[in-house]
Amino acid sequence: MSLVRTFILLFGLIAGFSVNIAIAQTDPESLRPLVNELAKGKYAETEKQIGALVATGDPAVAPALEALGAGVLFYRKSDGSVFITEKAGKTYKLTDPLTLEAKGEAGKREVKKIKVNNKLRRVIRAALGSLTLMAPDPEVRKTAAEAVFKARDPDSIEALDIALASETDESVQLIMEQARAAAVLNSDMDEAQKINAIETLSEMGNRDALSLLINVQSSSEGVVRDAATIAVEKIEKSIAAWDSAQNIWYGLSLGSVLLLAAIGLAITFGVMGVINMAHGEMVMIGAYTTFVVQELIRTSAPGLFEYSLFIALPLAFLASGLVGIAIERGVIRWLYGRPLETLLATWGISLILQQAVRSIFGPTNREVGNPDWMSGAFELGQMTITYNRMWIIVFAMLVFAGLMLVLKKTSFGLNTRAVTQNRRMAASMGIRTPWVDALTFGLGSGIAGIAGVALSQIDNVSPNLGQGYIIDSFMVVVFGGVGNLWGTLVGAMTLGVVNKFLEPYAGAVLGKIFVLVFIILFIQKRPRGLFALKGRAVEA
Repeated sequence: MSLVRTFILLFGLIAGFSVNIAIAQTDPESLRPLVNELAKGKYAETEKQIGALVATGDPAVAPALEALGAGVLFYRKSDGSVFITEKAGKTYKLTDPLTLEAKGEAGKREVKKIKVNNKLRRVIRAALGSLTLMAPDPEVRKTAAEAVFKARDPDSIEALDIALASETDESVQLIMEQARAAAVLNSDMDEAQKINAIETLSEMGNRDALSLLINVQSSSEGVVRDAATIAVEKIEKSIAAWDSAQNIWYGLSLGSVLLLAAIGLAITFGVMGVINMAHGEMVMIGAYTTFVVQELIRTSAPGLFEYSLFIALPLAFLASGLVGIAIERGVIRWLYGRPLETLLATWGISLILQQAVRSIFGPTNREVGNPDWMSGAFELGQMTITYNRMWIIVFAMLVFAGLMLVLKKTSFGLNTRAVTQNRRMAASMGIRTPWVDALTFGLGSGIAGIAGVALSQIDNVSPNLGQGYIIDSFMVVVFGGVGNLWGTLVGAMTLGVVNKFLEPYAGAVLGKIFVLVFIILFIQKRPRGLFALKGRAVEA
């Protein structure tokens, strides 16, 4: 591109950028004289007129420039008006280049093609790229720069240089610099420029940059190849570190799910020594409560959908809690001190509850929607953080903190801890241990219910929902220490992180087997888990 043409585009783009600060979009009729000027003069005048159109900074001129480059921009001989044309037999269909409205037809002798050569086509490509690279909206400029990065078109370098000269948004400027570096590496520029481009991509540090630099490494020689090799090694180390951080995040996310599923079981198992195989069904009841709430909102008050989870939380707690109290009063109370019989009884109850849900809601999965504030994701360095997982971690920590407050700061919590530590002494002090058992079982079941609300956002809501978490929940409770909430927290997070680090090497199933074997060996050395707690189960 000649110095004169570069100057014209530079002047036009800076002027267009200034215009766009004052007005978002020019009136199409004010652009028409500029478009019609394309029909006048020779190639040099057409080139200047392209610069004038770019100077408006208005994306409305893009169709005219695209048509000019494609050879379908004609002007009408009678009045000099310019149109985009489409051949239709012996006539041409005319389209307004600014409004894209149909303007009738014209005979072949009534219109004439605006001619372009290869030089003008290069100017048009640069102009079209510049229009988006200099658009008023930063997101449009960002998207245009990302497209240049993927295309690696050397012809875009000058347009990027012009856009970079006036770019004020730092995030967009960074992407433009990376796009320029990618284009430079695909050009015939000198080694110094290519080495600078490699350094820019090295700072980028992601997989896109790595893939590009590996290609440079294999196709270059001398100092360029050496610089690319160093950059590849640097990026690979950076990606490995970010992968570890991503696995830790996934592990904490899984750990928070395990914590929600296990924390209620930690209470019932710790206080009463009951092996509750129906605990997963309490989670399922909470999830179906969420489904029912959302269905009612969809049909009766769609505007409340964003608040559906907040409405479902107390209802899920009550539904699961009342079912838990009914199970304790109707079955469990007669089986204290007989753990194998409670296991069989609660397993039977879990089958009954699953079949009841199948009869009411059907055996297929049910759809539970995500509110907008739990949808989507954002990037943190090279990590992807999904909003639903992030809010579940926050929710799990809030549930944990709330439960700790209940157990430490309320009379019910004091009674529960007294029964846990010495049941007979608590009864002799006037504590109604049967009611403590019932309410504690109800509390654990209610927490499982609100865990179901959270799990409905990341898992299928089906009659088998709880079965996927019951074994993991028992592992978390036993590993952390029966009845110890801090042990449950540490155990859930530890097992979650270990699982996610094992999965890439052993697979999901084999990874779980390794974790199970580790827990079995660990329990052989520490039968009471990480944090031992004195209670009925221990005394027995």
